[in-house]
Amino acid sequence: SRNGKRSKTVVTDIGPVEIDVPRDREGSFEPQIVKKRQRRLAGVDEMVLSLSARGLAHGEISSHLAEVYGADVSKQTISTITDSVM
Repeated sequence: SRNGKRSKTVVTDIGPVEIDVPRDREGSFEPQIVKKRQRRLAGVDEMVLSLSARGLAHGEISSHLAEVYGADVSKQTISTITDSVM
């Protein structure tokens, strides 16, 4: 209870969501829903792959996510997501 917490922004299907992550000094806690160092949920990966399969360029996908969901996803992140499939 004395460890405190920090805020973390996670990109989701509905846009960026800010969550409070409790600190764990001993490193014994393993989160179940949002893993350690995870910045986006699986639905975002599927959306990026779907848009890429439809022929959109990485810049177009980035601007689409920013316009529709308010999520700032870089072209490098989109490349990482699409490369993980290959």
